[in-house]
Amino acid sequence: MESPNKLSTKFKDVSLEELRVKLAEFAKVRNWEKFHSPRNLLLALVGEVGELSEIFQWKGEVERGLPNWSNDDKEHLGEEISDVLLYLVQLADACGLDLGQAALSKIVKNAQKYPLLD
Repeated sequence: MESPNKLSTKFKDVSLEELRVKLAEFAKVRNWEKFHSPRNLLLALVGEVGELSEIFQWKGEVERGLPNWSNDDKEHLGEEISDVLLYLVQLADACGLDLGQAALSKIVKNAQKYPLLD
């Protein structure tokens, strides 16, 4: 059994495309598409980043893996991080951007901008 103090490295492989499709279907069956303009999605994203920030606001520095956090606190954190991710995926979709490709391109640009130091 894995120690609760170790940072978990087990991830289910979920693609951004899978998230995009599920979110689009979720909005469509609820007739929410009319509310999902880039501006509205950006404002919702900013609100969710604020909620995520509140979790850390008075904690000071925290250890990687959050070993001293309760399971409830970690679950709440996961929910808020998920909200941020989901709105980001929807925003990219509403703007007609391939978020995965844009992120990979940005990593390449950052590697060129910040080369390894000798």
